[in-house]
Amino acid sequence: MPSDTLFHTQPGQLLARGVSRHLAQHGFASVEELVPARGLRVDVMALGPKGEIWIVECKSSRADFLSDHKWQGYLEWCDRFFWAVDPAFPNELLPDDTGLIVADAYDAEILRMAPEDKIAPARRKAMVQKFALTAARR
Repeated sequence: MPSDTLFHTQPGQLLARGVSRHLAQHGFASVEELVPARGLRVDVMALGPKGEIWIVECKSSRADFLSDHKWQGYLEWCDRFFWAVDPAFPNELLPDDTGLIVADAYDAEILRMAPEDKIAPARRKAMVQKFALTAARR
């Protein structure tokens, strides 16, 4: 019989669930753990009703954030970039020029809107196709 630890949901996965639920209320479809390019894996990619692409990185602790050295590589793959953290997270660690979402497993709230930096049309088309294929395969 499998151990209960195999079915344990990680804190970052709980944050991603709350973020996806919140974004769905605003007309976004979300895919968790999407790979935009080799060597990158974003926690949540969301596709909005106007074709906008948001990436949300979920950080469950100070150590989790400090060990993430790839996040700046995600910026070129989205129109807006957000961090999702729980209410106890030390928000002063997060860069001011990124979005901020506070979440739990059930919902989330956008505390700071991320600045918009639109991606090129060809990259947008490629990302929408990758999003659709990933979603359909799941």
